[in-house]
Amino acid sequence: MNHVVIENESEGDRNPPPRAVGTAPESKHSCQQDWQGDKAQTDKNGTKLMPKFCLVNLSTSLVLAYQSFGVVYGDLSTSPLYVYRSIFVGKLQDYQNPDTIFGAFSLIFWTLTLIPLLKYVMVLLNADDNGEGGTFALYSLLCRHGKLGLLPNQQAADEELSAYKYGPLGQSSASLILKRFLEKHKKLRTGLLVVVLLGAGMVIGDGVITPAMSVLSSLSALETADTRLDHGVILFISCIVLVGLFALQHCGTHKVGFLFAPIVILWLISIFAIGLYNTIHWNPKIVLALSPHYIVRFFGQTGRDGFMSLGGVLLAITGTEAMYADLGHFTSFSIRLAFICLVYPCLVVQYMGQAAYLSKNISSIPNSFYDSIPGGVFWPVFVIAILAAIVASQAIISATFSIVKQCHALGCFPRVKVVHTSKQIHGQIYIPEINWILMILTLAIAVGFQETTTIGNAYGLAVMSVMFITTFLMALVMVFVWQRSIILAVVFLVFFWIIEASYLSAACVKVPQGGWVSLVLAVIFMFIMFVWHYGTLKKYNFDLHNKVPLKWILGLGPSLGIVRVPGIGLIYSELATGVPSIFSHFVTNLPAFHDVLVFVCVKYVPVPYVTSEERFLIGRICPRPYRMYRCIVRYGYKDLQGDDLHFEDLLIQSIAEFIQMEAVEQQISSPDSVSYDGRMAVISSRSFQSGSSLIVSEEEEFGTSSSIQSSKTLTLRSLRSSYEDENPQIRRRQLRFQIPQNPVMDPSVRDELLDLIQAKEAGVAYIMGHSYIKARRSSSFLKKLVIDFGYSFLRKNCRGPAVALHIPHISLIEVGMIYHV
Repeated sequence: MNHVVIENESEGDRNPPPRAVGTAPESKHSCQQDWQGDKAQTDKNGTKLMPKFCLVNLSTSLVLAYQSFGVVYGDLSTSPLYVYRSIFVGKLQDYQNPDTIFGAFSLIFWTLTLIPLLKYVMVLLNADDNGEGGTFALYSLLCRHGKLGLLPNQQAADEELSAYKYGPLGQSSASLILKRFLEKHKKLRTGLLVVVLLGAGMVIGDGVITPAMSVLSSLSALETADTRLDHGVILFISCIVLVGLFALQHCGTHKVGFLFAPIVILWLISIFAIGLYNTIHWNPKIVLALSPHYIVRFFGQTGRDGFMSLGGVLLAITGTEAMYADLGHFTSFSIRLAFICLVYPCLVVQYMGQAAYLSKNISSIPNSFYDSIPGGVFWPVFVIAILAAIVASQAIISATFSIVKQCHALGCFPRVKVVHTSKQIHGQIYIPEINWILMILTLAIAVGFQETTTIGNAYGLAVMSVMFITTFLMALVMVFVWQRSIILAVVFLVFFWIIEASYLSAACVKVPQGGWVSLVLAVIFMFIMFVWHYGTLKKYNFDLHNKVPLKWILGLGPSLGIVRVPGIGLIYSELATGVPSIFSHFVTNLPAFHDVLVFVCVKYVPVPYVTSEERFLIGRICPRPYRMYRCIVRYGYKDLQGDDLHFEDLLIQSIAEFIQMEAVEQQISSPDSVSYDGRMAVISSRSFQSGSSLIVSEEEEFGTSSSIQSSKTLTLRSLRSSYEDENPQIRRRQLRFQIPQNPVMDPSVRDELLDLIQAKEAGVAYIMGHSYIKARRSSSFLKKLVIDFGYSFLRKNCRGPAVALHIPHISLIEVGMIYHV
């Protein structure tokens, strides 16, 4: 059965009345293929329902929980290598006694309990965007439930997507007032975007610092052990390990997770056993330090110096953000299962045992972890520690890839190559450019600082800044998405902000001692993202205000005043409505155009995935004789774009279905209701398999004959043949379309379908604008600097739009345009 939605859409029709909650498509939640079986669903009132498990879901969750050890928890589980040393370095050297060690452990325990366990595992993992996590997932949810986004390319039809996931229909008056206040003030929405970009920049900066910190910490034992290795040799070994780590990333999260998971599990079991042994052997009374009373005693003795030590305590929760940012690689249930059952108890026991050892061996604080290892198992644990430190970097590297992909999809990052490394789990990706940039910056950090104390200062500032921003966004999600009371959101915000502000302020004090690195990296990446978003927004607004008037096209007539040549012209534009100025520029400068014109807009919508049944929005521009159509191709920020030939076949089938469906709809509607622009229909790919308007047959590309024989067609086919011989990887199957013998079919519909088929056989040309963005002469100096230098530099050095859209160069036509914004 056809899945078709007809909708009249104009520039101002973007605020439809509230509708009932949509249900997700069956293909997303089937027991056989749903790897995200534990994702929350909603009932008709928007209330989250308990997930329905089956044996397949449970086994899949167990496998994903196993993989998560190798990807998510490496960073968090290796924190015992350096936490106590970081706490007592500096001004706390005068307070090294059993009481302060008990207080330090109590601080670590309650920090692990309140932030990773309570905030992330119990609360944040519920705020998934159809299975995706991270700061941009929260921002995406906010943009869907309020007009908080800045790029004005959203349409009313986007809100009909099954993944749009509306919340409850009712809103409290207070939350409604707050939402309207934010929507009304553009500066507040811009400020919200800047906060999100700062959080994303901190995550990317964290991806630079974490590998250097983890590897250097694990290899530090070589200096204390009698190995006769000086610091330079250890640094050289660390650099080799870092290069090998980044070289492994192309294998993908799936393979890396299976490779690294046994290492982390073995590491967690080892530190649990060592912690349990030290607790029993050295000082069992350390169990009493689980009481927060020892925190009060700690600050009573240390005062302001104890507050400064919080910058070291927060290193115990580094890697926590990866649980949420890497949610798209796994599931919330698998991440919870791994943390509660193994990670949390192992870390608590290890910190407890280390504190028990230090309470009786105060002098071992500078090398607390390795000194607390019993002599008989020192070297085996040392080897495991090195391997675990390598794994520790994997969590934040994977999170960085996810953040960059989300930023790009939402118009906040230059175009990069995204490689999906798993056919089963689409969230597992690899970005080559980002991987090598991270590697170069990480090596620079390791060689530049050469010791972990300074790197730890930068590390803690980056981690806590991301957590601080995530708490703020989560409070907004509680109000706008979950429809909770503002009081509850404020309580959540104030409670965790008081805790996190304490750690953040302690970390900020150490900015001169290395913390500036996090700020510099975050500001650089935030500047890149904001400049790209600003330039993209200005370019879109220019296109929006310089659209070609429909009256001008109608005045040209069906021939457009030029020669119409055989073939299909796909005119790419970022406009979701109207005809772009590139069209008039082409018509007034070239004497010919194709018989069939399709204005294609490839855009990302603020949802993780768009099902294939909802991918295409098809419409018509001008009356039927003009043979001009509009196609909006919608992708979620986690979707993988298909190849070009497959896209051509789906496009032809979608337009044919639209032609047939439009004819039936017009028979039952009045002639006055016919619209020549803005009328869009969602064409489902399921309809191609049941009663399609075209007969589709598959044949080889070689030896095919076309019904249209002309010198131009033969020349084009010859050029394409030579191009494909040089590029064998692009060879694909070819579909041949025929009109079914249906005596009831309208003759005008048959003629239009025949023209469409003949144009497809003649060839498809891709027409894109090669734009140069310039600031107006009247613009301010800052705007000229951002547009003429910043944005232009990024456009020249990122991947071209044709490459990103998989457009073959042999069929590409670029039209030069200068945008004065």
